[in-house]
Amino acid sequence: MKEFFDIHVVLATAEDMDVFDEEQAEEAAEQLNTILHLLYDKADEDIPVEQLENMVQHVWENWREDADLLSIDAQDLSDWVDQLLATWDDAHI
Repeated sequence: MKEFFDIHVVLATAEDMDVFDEEQAEEAAEQLNTILHLLYDKADEDIPVEQLENMVQHVWENWREDADLLSIDAQDLSDWVDQLLATWDDAHI
């Protein structure tokens, strides 16, 4: 069901990353977008759209203002997404 979800609608821009200074905002947006793409790519093809939307919201809420976004590497981001997918429970939203 994830084919009914357009990941491009939820991707970040530098303007979305207003807690970072201007020089870091683009990099922060790219990192957040990496997480969002990893989530979309790794999610099961038959994931309910509402569940995927909730997960995307969770990513935005947890990472948009996190200073660690600039220093975390791609492998750690991938591991974080794997953990999210393995432990997700819609009841926590």
